[in-house]
Amino acid sequence: MIGKPSEKEEEYFKRQELAKLRKARVEAAVRLAEEEKKRLKELHWMRCPKCGLELQEVEYRGVMVDTCFGCGGTFFDRGEVEKVIEADERGLLVRLGSFLFSGEAKPD
Repeated sequence: MIGKPSEKEEEYFKRQELAKLRKARVEAAVRLAEEEKKRLKELHWMRCPKCGLELQEVEYRGVMVDTCFGCGGTFFDRGEVEKVIEADERGLLVRLGSFLFSGEAKPD
């Protein structure tokens, strides 16, 4: 004879259903976050963060950097600044330091 499920059985199935719902919600949230990240990347890809115009890749000392011809900004991707410094025979920081302390601009 098949009888009415006990309270414990009902509780077990409710917990299983809740676990499935939580898992589905987490998966949906992850999927939405990935889609939003992809959408934002497509929207902002190669756009100037300052003025929003399209960036152009320009070679600077052997490194391709992103330049905005609207506002004049130049933007470096990860590792590009180090490559420019390595390519510079005297070193960008050395020349900057010599400019600051040469009398053209005096420290306070």
